[in-house]
Amino acid sequence: MAEETTTPSETPAAAAPAAEAAPVAATPATTTAPVPARARQNDRGPRGGGGDGRGPGGPGGRGGNRRGGPRERRAPAVVTDSEGNELTEKVVFINRSSKVVKGGRRFGFSALVVTGNRKGGVGVGIGKAREVVTAIQKGNEDARREMVKVSLHGATLPHEVYSVYDGARVLLRPASPGTGIIAGKTVRAVLESAGVRDVLSKSLGSNNPANVAKATLQALQSLRLREDVYKARGKKLD
Repeated sequence: MAEETTTPSETPAAAAPAAEAAPVAATPATTTAPVPARARQNDRGPRGGGGDGRGPGGPGGRGGNRRGGPRERRAPAVVTDSEGNELTEKVVFINRSSKVVKGGRRFGFSALVVTGNRKGGVGVGIGKAREVVTAIQKGNEDARREMVKVSLHGATLPHEVYSVYDGARVLLRPASPGTGIIAGKTVRAVLESAGVRDVLSKSLGSNNPANVAKATLQALQSLRLREDVYKARGKKLD
């Protein structure tokens, strides 16, 4: 019996059905790499007060406050007295105290206020009340009543002065034009209200705002111009 042979011309035709019947390989599914936590935070919003509230720059995050914006410093209020002079009123410090009573706690507030006309007149007052607004109003009235006149040499001080009031110790030195006020918050408020623009200062003692403000005011009151010293001694200034 003769064997059947396949010619080369028939091989592609016979292999074609087998190729069509072969299953197609499945395409591997694409996987997404996990996003780092730092990248997710950067996508939520920039740091600082300009965030959308979800990232670190939102409300309560670093660089912002509860409202989502930068904290603004309260500008001093400008009022006019009975003589028509402009007075600046600055609230330096507000303290809250509480008293325990039968029904709960009863709160009280005290406000330290500095008032001045920026022309050598300045006063420090303290007001106490059950409400913050009332305490500030009382402090303003007290500061106006206690305003004193201090001696200045242009925009700076006539000489160096050192003042002690209770535990507070304040050192003030005159400075050249353009130096500015080199001082802390409490001392700066008193000096600006008096009209000083160039001065060097250092607080060496207690940080109590009331004592520091009174020590600064006491230092300004002890300033004397050369003309005043010669006049008090009965001498003529050449």
